[in-house]
Amino acid sequence: MFLNELRLAIKSGGYDKDFEILYRNANDARFRYLKATDEFEKLYGDADVNLFSAPGRTEVGGNHTDHQHGRVLAGSVNLDVIAVAAKNNDNIVRIKSEGYDMDVIDLNQLDVVKSEEGKAISLIRGMCAFVKELGFEIGGFNAYTTSNVLKGSGLSSSAAFEVLIGVILNHLFNNGEISAVEIAKLAQKAENVYFGKPCGLMDQMASSVGGFTAIDFADPKNPVIEKIEFDLASQNHSLCIVNTGGNHADLTDDYAKITEEMHSVANALGEEYLRDINEKEFFSKLSSLRQDFSDRALLRTMHFISENALVVEQKKALQENRFEDFLSMISKSGNSSFKYLQNVYSSKSPYEQGISLALAVTERFLNSKGAHRVHGGGFAGTIQAFVPNDILEDYKNTIESVFGEGSCYVLNIRPVGGYALTLKG
Repeated sequence: MFLNELRLAIKSGGYDKDFEILYRNANDARFRYLKATDEFEKLYGDADVNLFSAPGRTEVGGNHTDHQHGRVLAGSVNLDVIAVAAKNNDNIVRIKSEGYDMDVIDLNQLDVVKSEEGKAISLIRGMCAFVKELGFEIGGFNAYTTSNVLKGSGLSSSAAFEVLIGVILNHLFNNGEISAVEIAKLAQKAENVYFGKPCGLMDQMASSVGGFTAIDFADPKNPVIEKIEFDLASQNHSLCIVNTGGNHADLTDDYAKITEEMHSVANALGEEYLRDINEKEFFSKLSSLRQDFSDRALLRTMHFISENALVVEQKKALQENRFEDFLSMISKSGNSSFKYLQNVYSSKSPYEQGISLALAVTERFLNSKGAHRVHGGGFAGTIQAFVPNDILEDYKNTIESVFGEGSCYVLNIRPVGGYALTLKG
């Protein structure tokens, strides 16, 4: 569909059904997509274009379990990266993302470029390379992208971007034949090999599959994926992500220590990963293990054991529409992260406890309603809260009075992942 026709279709409500699915608000979406089409035209002129979207994600259960081959529960959110894209005939990929210089890739050169590590261009090149390696078609295209996935919020803007590239390649050149699970695997591989970050698969899978997604990493190369149909909005609750500030720059060692300590206990019990240890053996040997390992390492192991089991119960609660039970499990998970995993502040900076303070303010405000927990990797950054809608505005005002205007983001779990928008009659 060429640009003038596309604009008319957007304005007349031709995409409203998709906008309602993705955002629950067609009016704001129309303005955003119209602006993106204008920016595309400024860059490339008129063309036969398509619209695409890939969401950010939130971790709901399974805090620091994936790297031990554990279980996680994640959800895609109604913040996303969108693209206006069109095929070209010169075997070149051109992507201009709002606020950044244009990335240009010759599809005849898809080898890893060392100087691109850590940059978006590496993800584009990696996705093209791995889609081709899998036996699917690739080709040149021009695209303009814009994102409202909050950077530094733990909502994984990088995974959303990777998935978006996969969705574009899938629908422009492969008639949508690449599965959402396969796109997620390719996205993780691109981030590992081309971007140079040894990430797990949770972020990409949650973004690509969409909705609430349970993932079991017992076999990381072939994780068991289960999408859970559950409408959070129907429960009269909203998902809030609170940005407490804090600097992530010096936290690499804090994150690494969690993995290192968990691995060391697993090794002492004859396994590489905590997922494979015998729980009864661990607790029977606590006294002897304490001679060789820190108390913190043992507490973190206890967190993994309980958290990994809790994900199963969270999944069941959603499937059986036991929302109040689900909420109590969210808070139970948060309690374990605080006391046992101990990732709410860095021991190197004990006076900086934004996450702890946000959790305390939230606990006092909710007064046994809703649920709250640390969000993502922890130590600095964000918390997650499920807040009843009748007190949502007061909660937002309370939080922002402490952490500043704009620190509380009100979200929903969107039911779909990577998505190609289509005109509806």
